[in-house]
Amino acid sequence: MGHDFFFCDLCSSWALGLSRGEAVARCPADLGTVGCLHCGHGDAGAARVKTVLPDQKSLRQSMAWVHTWLGLLAGWILFAMFLTGTASYFRPEITTWMQPEIHSGTVSQGHAAEAAVRYLRSTTPDDLQWYIYLPDDRTRVTRVFAQSRPDPDPKAPPPPRRPEFKLDPATGRPVAARDTRGGEHFYRFHFQLQLPHPWGRWLAGLCAMFMLAAIISGVITHKRIFIDFFTLRWGKGQRSWLDAHNVSAVLALPYHAMITYTGLITLVMMYMPWPIAANYANPADFGVEAFGRELEDAATGRAAPLVSVGSLIDKASREWTGGAVSAVIVRNPGDAASTVTVQRSSADGLNARSGSITYAGATGQKISASPPVGPAIGTAGVMLGLHEGHFAGPLLRWICFLLGLTGTAMVGTGLILWTAKRTKKDASPFLGMRIVQRLNVGAIACLPAGMAAFLLANRLIPVEVAGRAALEVSAMYWVWFGMAALLCFRPIDRAWPEGLAISSMAFLAIPWVNMATTDRGLFVSLAAGDWLFVAFDLAVIAIGAVLAFAAWKAAARRKTTPGVVRTRRAQIGRKVADAT
Repeated sequence: MGHDFFFCDLCSSWALGLSRGEAVARCPADLGTVGCLHCGHGDAGAARVKTVLPDQKSLRQSMAWVHTWLGLLAGWILFAMFLTGTASYFRPEITTWMQPEIHSGTVSQGHAAEAAVRYLRSTTPDDLQWYIYLPDDRTRVTRVFAQSRPDPDPKAPPPPRRPEFKLDPATGRPVAARDTRGGEHFYRFHFQLQLPHPWGRWLAGLCAMFMLAAIISGVITHKRIFIDFFTLRWGKGQRSWLDAHNVSAVLALPYHAMITYTGLITLVMMYMPWPIAANYANPADFGVEAFGRELEDAATGRAAPLVSVGSLIDKASREWTGGAVSAVIVRNPGDAASTVTVQRSSADGLNARSGSITYAGATGQKISASPPVGPAIGTAGVMLGLHEGHFAGPLLRWICFLLGLTGTAMVGTGLILWTAKRTKKDASPFLGMRIVQRLNVGAIACLPAGMAAFLLANRLIPVEVAGRAALEVSAMYWVWFGMAALLCFRPIDRAWPEGLAISSMAFLAIPWVNMATTDRGLFVSLAAGDWLFVAFDLAVIAIGAVLAFAAWKAAARRKTTPGVVRTRRAQIGRKVADAT
């Protein structure tokens, strides 16, 4: 007797029937009936499983395997990219927390720029370029570094860059803060994956393309997508994971599509360099045409004092009708041909490629301003701005953070759903299943512990230790990969609660370690009104509580699932007992 193939709309899976001619199949309440082999028992799936031959698959049905396998193959990397990218919304705040020696101040950007110029004038020769990154409402220090003037020859090697210093905005003196990569580490990891350039970016781009294809195929596959948004069944095993995956996907679907697509566009010049190579003999000419960049005049050798940089900042801000300033670049300081470029902050609008105004350093006269960008460059700037979210105020930034966590949950529940669909009772999992299960634990349960270890190492490694920034980063990967390796030797039903519990304890320990090692503990910060440190401690406590709840649920589920053979050893033991 022939077999029919059934496609279940409930779980987007193929099932193999036992009799031909069935028009409607029921989910198997017993093994003798025809129905979906994946989405559980009962009559909830009635009239949703239709008889269809393999050569009659619709587009929606054909997209099911695309959605499943693209999501699985890139899922573990995408989970890490989503989680660290979400943390990057608070990149400056994380960096500030990781340098507790820096205290907040209330000085104008003009005053901070003048103080930085005094420091650079006293420590660097006049024939260098000065880069001054000014403090704002999210950063508390002025960052400066000096660099030799670039050679006009595009084939010449780049000039050496001097070390970067953090200055007190009020005094212009270097701040004795601990060495750390801060939030920059999470930001760089989410698109470089701690791999050498350009391989990390290529891998991240490939996974992002997989993600975009998985989103599109998921929308096509799930025709009940908006109904599923209002469906969340608790304690139903695989169905609960399916509902959680659907809700987290639909809840922030526009955000998921936007953040994935804009992430690809951000590095499109690297992924698709051929148009520039085909149209420009010198790739640098593309930048000149697209962004209006021109090489500045060489130094004349005639000394001339530099005008007040603070006054130029005020002048630029007025021209931008109150626009904020992010950086100042001084070229040929102390020379008659010196110039001062005032860069507008990307937080002023959606377009991350903000404009700039260049003034004569000796006279303060306006030389040029960034020309209006064309539609293509403007669109690219908006895409970058949407992805980085610099335009967002505090409330919108928290909303983006929560949406990013929703995307992380979407990827995580999708990975768990893959194993839940294919787990069979009274059967030992096949090799591929065991590999996927361990990778799921390593990515979902262990990565948070690694991120917490990065923050704890910042407080526990002595400030005077050389190379401590690299040690903080190493701590993250040692804990992450070490936990994942150790949990490979634990039964899978024990690995989940143990991994989540360790991650929870690591996050809950952060406020206590911070209180014991610095003078910026939660209660001290509350009394001082330092809301950045207060919010950070409360956020890690909330994350630890969520992880603790997940660990408790994972442990409770293990206790309430008797009859399921959890390990190969248990299965063999039962067979031996039956034989005797």
